[in-house]
Amino acid sequence: MALKFKFAAMSDVGRIRKKNDDSAYAGEYLAVLADGMGGHVGGDVASASTVLDLVHLDRRYTVDPQNALTDEIQAANLVLNELVGANPKLSGMGTTVTSVLLSGETLHLAHIGDSRAYRLKNNEFEQISRDHTFVQRLVEEGRIQPHEAETHPHKNVLLRVLGDSDASPEVDVLQLEAQPGERWLLCSDGLTDAVAVPIIEQIVRGTADMNAAVNDLVATTLRNGAPDNVTVVLFDVIEVDDTEDAGPASFEPAPDTGQLTIAAEGDVEASASVLRHEISQRPHLLVGAAQLATQTGQIPVVTQHTGERRAAALLTHRSPAAGEVLDPLDSRPVQHRWFMPLLLTMATLLIIGLGVWGYLWTQTQFYVGAVGDKVAIYRGVPQELGPISLSEVDTVSSIPLEALPEYSRQRVESAILADSQEHAAMMIQELLVTAKQNCPVQAPGTNGGNQNSPLPPAYCQEIMR
Repeated sequence: MALKFKFAAMSDVGRIRKKNDDSAYAGEYLAVLADGMGGHVGGDVASASTVLDLVHLDRRYTVDPQNALTDEIQAANLVLNELVGANPKLSGMGTTVTSVLLSGETLHLAHIGDSRAYRLKNNEFEQISRDHTFVQRLVEEGRIQPHEAETHPHKNVLLRVLGDSDASPEVDVLQLEAQPGERWLLCSDGLTDAVAVPIIEQIVRGTADMNAAVNDLVATTLRNGAPDNVTVVLFDVIEVDDTEDAGPASFEPAPDTGQLTIAAEGDVEASASVLRHEISQRPHLLVGAAQLATQTGQIPVVTQHTGERRAAALLTHRSPAAGEVLDPLDSRPVQHRWFMPLLLTMATLLIIGLGVWGYLWTQTQFYVGAVGDKVAIYRGVPQELGPISLSEVDTVSSIPLEALPEYSRQRVESAILADSQEHAAMMIQELLVTAKQNCPVQAPGTNGGNQNSPLPPAYCQEIMR
């Protein structure tokens, strides 16, 4: 047996806003919701672009499912930056993203912003996502109580969001075991700001029919004034036969090579056709701004940009034959088997080259140090690379360490760097003078029996010769 989603979704502009900045997609293996920043031009662009960039993950088998969502969300963020670069009027746009990907028996959740993911499992209803808001931080730091967050004047201030403000946004990631019968709710803050969580739980828990549940959630929001857009995605994890494979949700004509080429060149109508065909390959629901971008062309910048990139990818990976139904969800990246070995070979050669260059460089360096009980000149640097010493003794002097004052001895034992071999030799001569000055002087005519004029130590006799 295998697992998949049974789903429902709905979005409404609300009572106050003039346009819908929310977008959502629900499919058999993927659910994603994005709430565009409504106070900025382009909130609908941000949410629609992001959702449409993720829909190709709605498939039974996903390569590297642990990283797939976060990788695609980071890529979607780069796309938002591209859109802003091409149209400065979109500067400042952003969007939340809350997404769940089913792979095998594991649910992979990726989240940023203040849209929420709730789970009803084993009779417990709980919020799984964490709000990335200013007031949530205050709650976690114990500066305000959770109930105070609901009425805090800065409750909608986001600390993390997808958009052109951050090149690499931090995304929360969770892996959870999937269980048949559990129910999930993804929602924008348009729901949670207008409807109390206990009421939301009551509807999610008490309404078996998912379409009726999402209708009830949105209707309750509208009755409460709906000052913001409201979007909800509801899905149950269900068990199905391994061989069960649903056909296309609709029969959008497959674009041929010519249509793909036109779409890749930026034609809006052709781009919309590519998007509609791609999404139609799996049972799904697309709502909000993303639905407008694909079905009505009311957000042409998203339709053109997203369709252009999808068409270019299809042209790269496949050349559809006449009459062939094109399914980009089943396309595989071109594998360059030679690339990785070549990369490893180049990296190995680079490391070897750097090692040889480093060794040759050390042979031009000198320092004065200690070898045994003597002062010596070393060739190399006073360091070790694991078990490998990066220096060797060049010349051993006749200066005993004991003949040096404490300060000079410590300097030698710690290594005194020299500019050249000649500089090191000069240091040896200076240390020899210091050693001689440190030895006691015997008065003329005295001998070893005179306690007032002791004989110099043997090492002093050696360096005085």
